[in-house]
Amino acid sequence: MYAPTDSHWAVVKRILRYLKGTTTHELYITGSSSFALHDFTYADWAGNIDDKKFTGGYLVFFGQMLFSWKSGKQRIVAHSSTKAEYKALVDDTTEVI
Repeated sequence: MYAPTDSHWAVVKRILRYLKGTTTHELYITGSSSFALHDFTYADWAGNIDDKKFTGGYLVFFGQMLFSWKSGKQRIVAHSSTKAEYKALVDDTTEVI
């Protein structure tokens, strides 16, 4: 924010071009009598054999509407599938709270 470079401006332009090209797209949100909160987590332990980092993410639904989501490679190296799943669960629980 304080010292943008040419690469930052290139990303901003790309986002604006994307938004300009999708002005005809619509997002439909339907009414639902359900106020249930559902969340789903996943973790792919050591899916990348080069750096052993795991990919994890979550989906949070409020009723039938997707409310929040995240997916990506984690910064830490999990030494077991249990630790990878625990980290993904912690991220999901933090988002729900």
